[in-house]
Amino acid sequence: MAASPAWDRIWLGGHLATMSEGGPPFGEIQNGAIASKDGDISWVGEERDLPGSPEELAEDVVDVDGKWITPGLVDCHTHLVFGGDRSGEFEARLQGATYEEIAQKGGGIRTTMAATREASEEDLFQTASGRLRRLLAEGVTTVEIKSGYGMETDTELRMLRAARRLAEKHPVDVQTTFLGAHVLPPEFEGRRGAYVDLLCGEMIPKAVQANLADAVDAFCDVIAFTPDECEKVLALGKELGLPVRLHADQLSDQGGASLAAKLGARSADHLERTSIRGVDAMAAAGTVAVLLPGAFYFLRDNQPPPVASFREAGVPMAVGTDLNPGSSPLNSLLTALNLACVLFGLTPEESLKGATAHGARALGLQRTRGSLEKGKMADLAIWEIGHPRELSYWVGKNPCAGVVKDGESTLFISV
Repeated sequence: MAASPAWDRIWLGGHLATMSEGGPPFGEIQNGAIASKDGDISWVGEERDLPGSPEELAEDVVDVDGKWITPGLVDCHTHLVFGGDRSGEFEARLQGATYEEIAQKGGGIRTTMAATREASEEDLFQTASGRLRRLLAEGVTTVEIKSGYGMETDTELRMLRAARRLAEKHPVDVQTTFLGAHVLPPEFEGRRGAYVDLLCGEMIPKAVQANLADAVDAFCDVIAFTPDECEKVLALGKELGLPVRLHADQLSDQGGASLAAKLGARSADHLERTSIRGVDAMAAAGTVAVLLPGAFYFLRDNQPPPVASFREAGVPMAVGTDLNPGSSPLNSLLTALNLACVLFGLTPEESLKGATAHGARALGLQRTRGSLEKGKMADLAIWEIGHPRELSYWVGKNPCAGVVKDGESTLFISV
């Protein structure tokens, strides 16, 4: 009686960009093969080293016909769930208004707050689904989604519930982040302390009790919250068992990177105005720098993050879309990779690592995804390209030919 196949599926006939450490650029394996069992990677290597014939080893053999396989992409910073849009503010900025001026006049995040408060959970789910599908079509298999456009308990929880539903209805893993400390809502004008008390006394505890948040975040900047306010919010989140992240040093250096490091944050995000002191603190703490070139581009900023200093200090650099209606209406992680190279000076390998291995690290998921290694989840993206550097080269082209989630083919698109 013949033995049962050891694996569920093998992909062969192409090349692998494993994105694993310590090997050739991109972790490249020419003429590679990868196998899965029960949703996890069970074997990776050169096809000639398979321990038997593919047909005997696996129930299903997939020939990718010369294509490249990478880990499924990780978009580690999005605000994907929201109501309305802010195209009017885009027009105003083109006529000379600054992001800060718009915010100070009651626009900006508060505009989205009003639209999101009016939206039902079903409305939020449906509009976010369209944005999510566009990310999935580009090979994204894990996405982080923040709240933060409610700034009141019911709406914040409604946003998080919609984000949880997205993971239930689409072939993607969603990590939710509570971001009630986004900006001060208008009804708390002149009562900052009362809002921080509401965050700590009601909003965060309810999000944790309902199991709706996987992490807690805050916006530390001149138009948002002070370092002391952010520390109070994040410390409470930590006390309740949530990992910490921080929007830091985007518009001004408020010491956000150093604060993130002090709190043991998984990541500090934006970082356009981070000082060398902040870089060194992040390096010592192992905090990931999440670079968000979409916001830099859309706001027409002129001071990029200190990429050379991050590189020299050994700070891992992730790349995300920052998909949001105000400062980064960027619904393409591949475009974010290109912008990271062109505007911030990342290499194509650094940018792809930023959306795979380092993107996973920013979410605390480095043990289960972000590279093609035995034991990690069989989340794969299959590409019609000649070399993985093309993923940050093309603009407006999607060469994704297929996506595999948990070892199962979930999406194939024409190229």
